[in-house]
Amino acid sequence: MYKGSCLCGEVKFEVHGPIESVINCHCIECRKAQGSAFGTNGFVNSSDFKVVSGADLIKSYESSPGKQRCFCGNCGSPILSKRDAMPDKVRVRLGTLDGEIKEQPTCHLFVGEKANWLSINDSLPQYEGFEPSR
Repeated sequence: MYKGSCLCGEVKFEVHGPIESVINCHCIECRKAQGSAFGTNGFVNSSDFKVVSGADLIKSYESSPGKQRCFCGNCGSPILSKRDAMPDKVRVRLGTLDGEIKEQPTCHLFVGEKANWLSINDSLPQYEGFEPSR
């Protein structure tokens, strides 16, 4: 099990299952939503994601049709995103997890949109858009 929280600590959650398909996404939407060079996200089964406090503070924004980005309405920390087309999965923002995790990023996506001031210096595969298997 993993525990996570927002910056102000009012939203706390738990992940009771594996984190799958961990990626570093460089698309402009993730960059803006995270306020950073990229977002590191992983899929979790919806049934394995439990908000344990602060559920009433979680706000959402429909960033594209059928996609909700959810964040703490108090401090603004991005928590997860979810898609109408994938009700059984949520995509957790891994920077909100407390402590270390065993899962690791598998690739960089949307490197064609990456910040020009960022150099990618690891050996992970890089894709202009989504990875070919998606």
